[in-house]
Amino acid sequence: MSTPSARDLPDRHNATNRFDASQLAAAEEAGLNASAAPEQRWLDGWLIRTCPVKAKRSRCIYPLAPGRLPLPDRLERAREIYRGAGLPLVLRLTPQLAPERSGVNLDDELARLGLARIDDTRVMIHADLATADLGAALSTNDACCVQPCDPASFAELIGELRGTPAPQRAAHARRLQLAPVRHVATTLRDPSGDLLACGQYARDGHSVGLFDVAVPVQRRGQGWARRLCATLLEQARDDGARLAYLQVEADNAPARAIYHRLGFADGYGYHYRCDDPASL
Repeated sequence: MSTPSARDLPDRHNATNRFDASQLAAAEEAGLNASAAPEQRWLDGWLIRTCPVKAKRSRCIYPLAPGRLPLPDRLERAREIYRGAGLPLVLRLTPQLAPERSGVNLDDELARLGLARIDDTRVMIHADLATADLGAALSTNDACCVQPCDPASFAELIGELRGTPAPQRAAHARRLQLAPVRHVATTLRDPSGDLLACGQYARDGHSVGLFDVAVPVQRRGQGWARRLCATLLEQARDDGARLAYLQVEADNAPARAIYHRLGFADGYGYHYRCDDPASL
């Protein structure tokens, strides 16, 4: 069976035709801004990010325009940049890709050159946050305290939950502090102060993205992730957001079930290409 390419994604992941092109574009643009890295540069139509954090979206290549250089030459120049940063080469492929100047499909050509496909991901969208009914989720598990969290503390907290090393936590904190859009982090804690869930949103105009939603292992399956997401969405709605989006791996069934219950649906899919998946 052949591997689907990026050009196949719109039909596969927009089967309901629930969202129009402007809504999909708004989610993609807001996601780009929310994950902006201080360490980034432009290379022949590619936005190259080299922030040394766990999330690949802040340390990958975004092919945003056709290039002038032959693709192998562009890849080698990109590899030099990533070698210098001590990071593996990773490209993010979306349905919004423009064809190369030669007319070839970039995803197909990267596959031909031996770059492996990894991390099939969905961008889920809630296009009517203004009228979303969040009451049911907010009324469950009310024995908790909602607390704000500053960027440095949040980066340390989410890093501890994920087991990421100290340099990545520091880089994450720096990225959040220098982000071009506003990030708001929140924790849910029980009356004794123990963590129940945490996460953050990034608002960009009327669009808001949910990021870094996490629940301690011993608290999973108790409804805290849904409660945390509903809290973030309510805060973002009060902050002026109307369209919400998030990015989740396609095989993360528990998380996707929570997001569906909150009113999200698949907007489009994307994946990555890399030289060596084991290096990630």
